[in-house]
This record gives sequence, structure tokens and C-alpha cells, in this order.
Amino acid sequence: MMAGGAALLAKPVFGADSDKPSLPELKGNRFITFNTVIRVNQIEVSRDRNAGEDEGTLHTLESVRKLRDCFERGFPGGRMTWAFSWLALQDQRPNYQAIRKQVREYHHDYGDEITFIPGGYFAPMYNRREQVNRDLHDALKLVSEMVGSGYRPRSVVAGYLAAENLRYLSEREGIHVAQGNIWSQYAVDNGDGDGSLSYPYYPSRQHFCKPAQSQADLIDCVNLDGWTMDFLAARRQGFAGGFNSRMGVGPIETVFAHGPEKGLRQMVETTAVHFDTGFTLNGFAWVTNCWEVCLVPRSIDSLTLWLQEIRRRWPTTLCVTQGEFGLAWRRQLQTNDQVDYRFVQRGTGIGGSDADKEIRWFMNRDFRLALLRDWKTKGPEQVIDFTRYDLPAQEPPDPTPDKPSRNWSVMNRINQKGTRPQDKPLLLAELPAEDRNFIGRRHPELLKG
Repeated sequence: MMAGGAALLAKPVFGADSDKPSLPELKGNRFITFNTVIRVNQIEVSRDRNAGEDEGTLHTLESVRKLRDCFERGFPGGRMTWAFSWLALQDQRPNYQAIRKQVREYHHDYGDEITFIPGGYFAPMYNRREQVNRDLHDALKLVSEMVGSGYRPRSVVAGYLAAENLRYLSEREGIHVAQGNIWSQYAVDNGDGDGSLSYPYYPSRQHFCKPAQSQADLIDCVNLDGWTMDFLAARRQGFAGGFNSRMGVGPIETVFAHGPEKGLRQMVETTAVHFDTGFTLNGFAWVTNCWEVCLVPRSIDSLTLWLQEIRRRWPTTLCVTQGEFGLAWRRQLQTNDQVDYRFVQRGTGIGGSDADKEIRWFMNRDFRLALLRDWKTKGPEQVIDFTRYDLPAQEPPDPTPDKPSRNWSVMNRINQKGTRPQDKPLLLAELPAEDRNFIGRRHPELLKG
């Protein structure tokens, strides 16, 4: 007993699978997942080839500790996910050795997840699928050795993973959750991959952006988005109109671009889209964020303020690891048959989130559909995206580091980015009868009146 009679409670120890926290219930809960990336080079094209800046000087023990401290102050007791690149798992410089030791302690003290990120994002753009599988196998072994106590990650972080890589994770590595998709990623950074759902789904063997259409087509690896987006900003192509299409809850497009006050407001309002109306429509809600360690010196306090505001407005929110959330979803849903997500958002007036626009999204196994209108003038809704998942989809062939394959998008009927002549917005009534009937089988209420 401590002086004064208070019991000294030991911190829980998280080691082997038997010690991992039990999975939360999906329905009736709001979830936050928070990831971070520790790498050496900005783009680790392959095991022995890099592009972009060497970020070794930005990855310091001080930055790692500051990130974890800001996270804990914002959401006491929350658990986060740390993803190490291939080089970061092995770099023998003192800072990387100290970081690996510190993050291992965070796992044992807080239950944080430690895992691997191939390529520092977009590995299938540069590497053959077989090579990505080898990287996953060897790096996951390194992660287990680093953590000890029989540890095995419950998920991986990747940006993109080809369908064959997701299948390999599930069937050969026994990992059933991956951040293997970046929703609405197009004409930004180093890869394009628009066309998927923004909430969890089982991917098709044809394409990682496509939900599986049958049990034979299903890959048993829950595919997760990497960053929650403002739906109005995300409909834009890259930086069209001077706006950043990736604006949502991430720091670069919010607090870095618009300042701490306005940027924080954007992060909170993007969260509210899911935690208020989205929660009512879907029965659960999920917001995910990634704050790379190299970003820590810039406005890291905004992370604390964002998390504190979440706890104030939605006090029952659960902050869990990426693997815990994905497995909670997997326990609730064994196929995509019951996937039926709906979202409604009015613009914030910040950046590309037009204050006069309202967007409605419908996402399910069969299709995704976006309807946009001017709510101030009560204008008619127009279809700005209609992606049918019953149609065939095909990923690019294996690339090489010298000949990367940038575009991994699924675009068929109408795509929100408006890059093709056929992407001109239409009224629902102007769609071909075949498409209207296809929508009506899922949402007949949309075709009434």
C-alpha cells in the first residue's frame, strides 16, 4: 500500500496475443484510430533504393516522446499504432536504436500496436507483388523480434497494397487487417487510387479498391482507409482550383495550411460528419488519422487539442489500435453483404469545403454513389460519382523501380474527380435505366419523385 492508504496499481502488460485487450463491440460505438510512421527515407522505393529526402535527422527520440505525450494528454489511455519502414527497423544510428527501444516500451506500457509499412507508402507502385510479399514476411519477423514476448501485429500500414498482397497477408501471415487503401487519393503525392469505399470492406481478388462480390472473390483482410477526408474537398482533382483535395483531419492540409485555429476547426468538423449524423445513419462511426513523426516539430499541440475536443463532445469515444478496430469490424461482418454506409456533409467554408454545398454518399458492396447540391439555393442533387462494383476491375501489372505504376484507380460510370468527359454531373433521372434500376435495388427511396 502507498502512504495514505491508496493501492499502487501496476500498469497492464501487453505482450503475447493472450495479453492483448479484448475487442470492442462495433455497433453503438464511435472509434478513433491514430497511426504514425517512422521511416528513414521519404520514399523507400525498395530495400536498397530510395527517393525523396533522408529524414534521419527528423526522427529523434525527442520527437517520438513528444508525439506520444501529446497523444496521451489529448486522449488519456488511448492506444495508437506505430509503423516502421524497412530501413527504420534496421538503421543502427543511435536515434533509431533509441526510438525502437522507446516504442517497444510504449507497447508494453500502453498496449500500442507496432507494425510494418512497406515502401514508406505505395510499395506496389514500385515493386513486384512477389517482392512486396517477401518484404512483408521478413519485416513482420523483425517487428516480432524487436518487441519480443511472442508479439505479432494485428495489422499493417501500407498506403496501398495490391489485392495479391492483401491475400498473402491473410492466408500466409495470418493478418486480417491492413491500411491498404487511401480513399480519394488522386493527383496528390506519388500515387493515384480513387474508387473505393471510405469505411472498412473485404477487398476483391480483382482489385484492392473493389469490395468482394462473393465468398469466392473475398480476401479475408479488412481493408482500411488511411486518413478521414472532408467529402467536399475530396471530390476535387489534386490541387484543382488552388485547394488541397486531401483536407480532412490530417495536419498538412489543415493546421499547416490554414493555421492552428482554422485548421483545428476543420479537423473537428470533419470528425463531426462521422460522429454526429454518420453515427446515426450507420450505427457506428470511425475517424482515422496519421501524423508522421517527421511532422512533429510543426504544430503538434493541435493533435492534443483535437483529441481533447473529441473527448469533450463525444465522451464515450473509443481510441484503439488499427488492428483492434479492424478485427472488431471483422467479428461483426463476415462478408460485404451487409455493408451499407451513408454519409451527409455540408461544407465548412474552409479550403475546398464549399460552404454552399451538401454532399450525400452511399457506399455498399454493389456501388458507391455521391449526390451533390447547392443547399442554400435548394438546387437539385446531381450525381458526381457512380462507381459500379459488379463490373470487372483490373490492377496494373507488376511495376519496377525504374517504371513505376502510378494509377491504381477504379473508375467506370462517373467519377468524382471529373477527369474524363463522361464524368459530367447528371441528375439521377438522367442516368441510363440500367443504372437507375441497379441503384434502386439498394436504395429505392432515391428514385421516388
